[in-house]
Amino acid sequence: MSATVRVNASGSYDVVIEKGIMSRAGECCKALFGTCKMVLVTDDKVAPLYLEKVKTSFTSAGYDTVEFIFKNGEESKNIDTLSQLLEFMAENRVTRSDTVVALGGGVTGDMAGFAAAVFLRGIRFVQMPTTLLAMVDSSVGGKTAVDLKAGKNLAGAFYQPDLVLCDYDALDTLEPETFAEGMAEVIKYGVIFDKKLFDLVKNGDVKKDIEKIITRCVELKRDVVEADEHDKGERQLLNFGHTIGHAVEKCSNFGISHGNAVAIGMVIAAKASHNLGWVSENCTDDIIEALKNNSLPVKSEFTAEELFDVTLNDKKRAGGTISLVIPEVMGNCVLKKVPVEQVLEFIKSGI
Repeated sequence: MSATVRVNASGSYDVVIEKGIMSRAGECCKALFGTCKMVLVTDDKVAPLYLEKVKTSFTSAGYDTVEFIFKNGEESKNIDTLSQLLEFMAENRVTRSDTVVALGGGVTGDMAGFAAAVFLRGIRFVQMPTTLLAMVDSSVGGKTAVDLKAGKNLAGAFYQPDLVLCDYDALDTLEPETFAEGMAEVIKYGVIFDKKLFDLVKNGDVKKDIEKIITRCVELKRDVVEADEHDKGERQLLNFGHTIGHAVEKCSNFGISHGNAVAIGMVIAAKASHNLGWVSENCTDDIIEALKNNSLPVKSEFTAEELFDVTLNDKKRAGGTISLVIPEVMGNCVLKKVPVEQVLEFIKSGI
């Protein structure tokens, strides 16, 4: 079983969703690139599971490989780790004809992609996501970034990959809570764009349909990226739950993971939108039910004031306004620009 989704953005590439494709990574890349040096970027959690398999696949196809392994976790997604990776690439004499491979979750993909974007002003880049969250969201669309002390993803670049290989065999080694994080993004896609997808995953019984679910999410992400690659309009809909979610992450010093924080952010956004009279249908109860059935949290202990303080640094802020994503009805969200000072009232209404 496999599916391929073609993305036509500033660069065109395939997203291949296939059980076991990790062991064919070398031949997939050779068909596109010929042989070159592969910079395999991964973390110390993923490396023991998959690095040898991927390295063998590349060396068998005639590639030279070098490996950069960093400490897993959001706290590593910073300028220091990025600098170490860039210096590693320079020391290993990586050229413009070589390729960076991101093997791991969203942190790996973000950081390796940013390194590929800026090293020698841009070299080839392959995403090999190993988490559900990365498969359905961060590996597709070309957003790359690292975090600054002031907030998440404040330094980055739009840089499309040349190929994405999603081996959903990798999901079998995820801890249940990490799989659940990915389901937060799946649920998000359903709320924003596709009530059928939402209904498919609402009861939490998703493993049997996982290829179909990943493929549908990638198709939805593809459509948005092709319409608005640089996040000026429609692509901002993908931030549903993220403005408050990023604040939850930051307030917890990243002790609350991205997927869990987005789940909490979606509930606050849905509840606030209803309480302020901005929507024609109250989606809150359905969202809460879907999140609970998929082992996700629906509230945090932080105050509205604490969360608001962090949103002031949000990159979605433009001058004195911030764009909020409002669920009008299940399967259809809209953007609403509000003055920054009104966000405090919004968060209070959602809590």
